[in-house]
Amino acid sequence: MSNQIKVLFILLFTSFYIQAQETGIIEGRILSADGFPLKGIAIKLGKEAKTTETNDNGEFSFKNFPIGSHTITLDGIGMKRQSKEIKVLPNQTNFVEFKLIEEITALKELVIRIKQTPNKKKETVLSGLNIKPIDLPQSLQIIGHHVIEQQQSVRLSDVIKNINGVYVGSARGGASETFWSRGYDMSSNNMFKNGFRLNSGSMPEVSSLERVEVLKGSAALLFGNVAPGGIVNMVTKKPSFKSGGEISMQMGSNSFYKPSIDIYGPLDKHIAYRFTGSYENSESFRDVVKKERYYINPSVLFKASDKTEIVLQGDYLHDNWTPDFGTGIIGKTIVDIPRNTYLGADWSNGQTRQASVSGLVKHELNENWKLNFNSSFQNFERTSKGTERVQPAANGDWSRPLGQNKNSEQIIGEQFSVQGNFQTGSVKHQLFTGIDFENSFSQGYTYTFTPNTYGSGNIFDLDNFNQGGAMPEGTNTKIVKTDTNRFGIYAQDLISLTEKFKVLAGIRWSWQEAQATSQDLTQTPIVIKEDAKRIDQAFTPKIGLVYQPTKDMSLFASYSNSFTPNSGTTVDLKVIKPSIIDQYELGIKKDFWRGFLSTNVTLYQIENSNLAQTAEFKADGSSNTDSSIKVLSGATKSKGVELDITARPTEGLSIMAGYSYNDMRYTKTSGLQGSAIEGDRLTRTPANTANLSFFYTLPSGILKGLSIGSSANYIGKRVGGWNNQYKSSEPNGIFDREIPLDGYTTIDISAGYQWGKFSILCKLSNITDELNYTVHENYSVNPIAPRQVMTSLKYKF
Repeated sequence: MSNQIKVLFILLFTSFYIQAQETGIIEGRILSADGFPLKGIAIKLGKEAKTTETNDNGEFSFKNFPIGSHTITLDGIGMKRQSKEIKVLPNQTNFVEFKLIEEITALKELVIRIKQTPNKKKETVLSGLNIKPIDLPQSLQIIGHHVIEQQQSVRLSDVIKNINGVYVGSARGGASETFWSRGYDMSSNNMFKNGFRLNSGSMPEVSSLERVEVLKGSAALLFGNVAPGGIVNMVTKKPSFKSGGEISMQMGSNSFYKPSIDIYGPLDKHIAYRFTGSYENSESFRDVVKKERYYINPSVLFKASDKTEIVLQGDYLHDNWTPDFGTGIIGKTIVDIPRNTYLGADWSNGQTRQASVSGLVKHELNENWKLNFNSSFQNFERTSKGTERVQPAANGDWSRPLGQNKNSEQIIGEQFSVQGNFQTGSVKHQLFTGIDFENSFSQGYTYTFTPNTYGSGNIFDLDNFNQGGAMPEGTNTKIVKTDTNRFGIYAQDLISLTEKFKVLAGIRWSWQEAQATSQDLTQTPIVIKEDAKRIDQAFTPKIGLVYQPTKDMSLFASYSNSFTPNSGTTVDLKVIKPSIIDQYELGIKKDFWRGFLSTNVTLYQIENSNLAQTAEFKADGSSNTDSSIKVLSGATKSKGVELDITARPTEGLSIMAGYSYNDMRYTKTSGLQGSAIEGDRLTRTPANTANLSFFYTLPSGILKGLSIGSSANYIGKRVGGWNNQYKSSEPNGIFDREIPLDGYTTIDISAGYQWGKFSILCKLSNITDELNYTVHENYSVNPIAPRQVMTSLKYKF
């Protein structure tokens, strides 16, 4: 492993000395719809102060044009945008011709836009931060809607497969998916939608997504209490003043069908709209399991002035699903039964309802200073009833526990930020500062059953599998209400000391208050217990150094920290402080071969040196057996390397690849009964993950519009269940709870054809019919999907 890393770094440094900043010449011609040259049209090159004008023959030229493979986009008021691929070679003249599709008589100016490499393209991400990835001392990956559509993604996990080092940890009961990065669970506080924290208890709809942004490592400076592994931000499609849209139908194995619609355009010169919606109905490769859901996402854009715009949007998800806890485990072995066998009661059911509304106000004070104000409200409700995991005895006999759940959460979020560019002498600054507030009110309901099991049998005798009788009714015995307030103020400055040396420095102060109130419904009168308010405060700094020896290379080093609130008290019965987690990163971002290949290599180490553990002694010196009395004496360490690669070696071909290695372990534990084992790898953290995908569309010729693609995803060996613990009553003093899981690879292939406004795309997923599992602790052991077919028909208008 270490030798591979050394070779990779040598390759990255090699071109440091051999690439000069060369340019080429681009010449072009603009023709009208009927083929006549357009004279006197002003041609502007992006936002640069480079403008020329077409001559009598409709011709124009630009010298000192950046070399490499570019997507040249021609844009003008009232005309349909056109894009063409062009390779600009050093010291050579390169030609491009555009023929307008529609007849336009009042055209005065056209703008040529250049599609930059992933490292150099300036992105507005993560609730307003506008920055080039090459200037960011951190790893950022963006999966756009073109990739989502090409891969026919149905779930967020299908999109996440393209992000190396991020993987599905489990799908507990089929209600939601949990994602992990760098050894940390991202599903609690690290899931966002349009920059606002999202309740992760649902399966998000992906058909409405413009892109998915993944910022790896610490994002505490911008979002406060988030785990250090990284965050996922889903960005929905926005209104447009250009009319268009599409309707599509996805059909596939197991009676899957999903019609969807996306329409957009202007209502007048100041108002634009967009509406996306979908309906999904499907069975499953699992017997009994079904899903029916619909989703709508309307949005409106108001152009209040040349400098101010307001976007209002809302969405609503209605999802009916079948709880499915997968197969069973005997000891540490997953039971070998057919992948399709459903072990739950056939009346099991679940419902998820999730809605949100948000408003975004963007105002440009001038070309250097911008204001953003965002406001959002989200409502989440989920209920389910069914049998839970099957727990067979050694001979296969089992009985199923009954389970009923009800959870709800309302989240209000407010954000205000300022972004500005200014100079102090010769030093350039890109400032991003703001404040945010969030209120979350959640309710969790506890139910009991008498009897608390339903049906029995032997897991190896499926013919006698007993589904039992009618659906039982649970009794609500407890309600826990939790009110959480978060507030933060932050400032970040990207300081360009010179063209080659940059510093990213920032700090955030976070304040968080939480209080839980429980109602015991088994008592008469009802007993209400109000916990003490829990207040946590933390400063989370970030400092990063960036050195760019050429315009195609960036070397960076950074330090940041984040915090995690802890439950329980100290031995003095005071609220225990949050754990502070330190993160260090080193990396290189490099474009090779004039932009045909972009790479990002990151080395990281994340240390939680004050992990909360059960205290050995009470305040009076006596032995402590109360797990709520804790000390900040434990430690974990996560370290690894990540490699991201994107390439466009020829027109029509795009390639994405990645590899990650992670080692996350307990490095310090108390050794007391109930504590983790020092040196153990944390569960659900594979050492190795990798991904590779390509998609090629023939750009010309008799088969123009024909496309082929493939993707592969590898998840290495890992451990499911819970981590082992010290326990005096067990053999060797170890409570062995870990479930070993083998690594696996899935491969998908696709082919399609586009003619005119129609297109068809077919995909065969998991072509080797690989069998493996996602394991949530020790009870939701869900097999991955077998070989399946998916077809998409689409009409654009």
